[in-house]
Amino acid sequence: MKLTKRYFATMVFGCQMNTSDSERLSGQARRLGYTYTDQLSEADLILVSTCCVRESAEQKIYGKLGELKRLKQVNPQLIIVVTGCMVQKNREALLKHAAHIDILLGTHNLHQLGTLLEDIRTVRKPIVAVWEQAGKDMPEVPILRRAGVSAWVPIMYGCNNFCTYCIVPYVRGRERSRSTEDIVKEIRELIAEGFKEVTLLGQNVNSYGKDLIPPVEFGELLASVDLMPGIERIRYMTSHPRDVSDQMIETIHSSKHICKHFHLPIQSGSDEILQRMNRGYTTDIYMELITRIRRVIPDASFTTDIIVGFPGETEEHFAQTIELVEKAGFDAAYTFLFSQRSGTPAAEMEAQIPQQVKKDRLARLTEVQNKISLAINKQLVGTIVSVLVEGTSKTKSDIMMGRTGTNKIVLWPGTLEDVGKIVQIKIDTAQTWLLKGTKII
Repeated sequence: MKLTKRYFATMVFGCQMNTSDSERLSGQARRLGYTYTDQLSEADLILVSTCCVRESAEQKIYGKLGELKRLKQVNPQLIIVVTGCMVQKNREALLKHAAHIDILLGTHNLHQLGTLLEDIRTVRKPIVAVWEQAGKDMPEVPILRRAGVSAWVPIMYGCNNFCTYCIVPYVRGRERSRSTEDIVKEIRELIAEGFKEVTLLGQNVNSYGKDLIPPVEFGELLASVDLMPGIERIRYMTSHPRDVSDQMIETIHSSKHICKHFHLPIQSGSDEILQRMNRGYTTDIYMELITRIRRVIPDASFTTDIIVGFPGETEEHFAQTIELVEKAGFDAAYTFLFSQRSGTPAAEMEAQIPQQVKKDRLARLTEVQNKISLAINKQLVGTIVSVLVEGTSKTKSDIMMGRTGTNKIVLWPGTLEDVGKIVQIKIDTAQTWLLKGTKII
């Protein structure tokens, strides 16, 4: 008897770690005999990776989950699995809102997908499989990635920092590092598959290895990956400013393949607000770190995250943020309105800022940062930069797109034959968020 082919589809919301988790879920689905499809209507299994960092993300996901009910009505055999941070935080609310969900799978036990899919065929009610904390071991599972140039590689899970606005430690657990051997093995396999760039993932990669026996410094891991034959670019995210070591800086400086791009979230330019956020550093410490890195790596680029409208933020506090942004000279800043997350201390703090005040401040901050970003990019006009070619631009098939080692997006006329190669581009024009140029033959 000929077996009917089974298909699975994925929906991913939120951060790069969710993308990586989805790849690991996809690998398990493939091992169980499912074939990937990008059409939800064709799927017999839908894997949804959720995010709860902001209320807006949650509301969007609730809406998307509601849309899946129609697919379940058309195909009663469809299995819907919801995973990720929303499951860890809101499992009861999810089941109440979307009774058509079959499996709620927590962030700590994604490796159980196969067992749960077997169980759901005999159990006639939703399965809630959510561990409150991670097990001692992190089982390795098969991975299914889309073909491409770049790949995500998680090096650790969880976070120990407990910033007062952040839900991540509560839904991702305490920090747990993968062994260097497992990470190197995964990257070696990626290189064999043709990937040219890896991004090492963690909520705070600078803390990598502190829990291993014996401990391993993040700089040591970077150095090990840098020596691997076939690797072209190494990136990492996210860094906590408090934990950047001199060894890490020197390793990046002396490396051949580690990108000279530092993403260092400042979050606020006010020491008082930083203390309320429980960030663990002052603005003086942060600026000293920027100075130290620039002294060792003069051509480094810097990006940051900033939260506008944290509880108690006065106009003076906000002015201090503007002052720090101008002083630091960030290549780019990812700016966010403060969002109250239930379950975090900041959600219950007094002196919540009115939404309109937050929006006004965000607009002013964006205007300042955009001027700085454009000025920095204009300095590159007339220079030649090395770009790893990732593919075509989002809008034109004859325009290629890639990034420099300092994480600048570059566009130029070209062909697909250069994908995966490092090419030399002369920069002709500069915009706030990208550069345009011509390939040097």
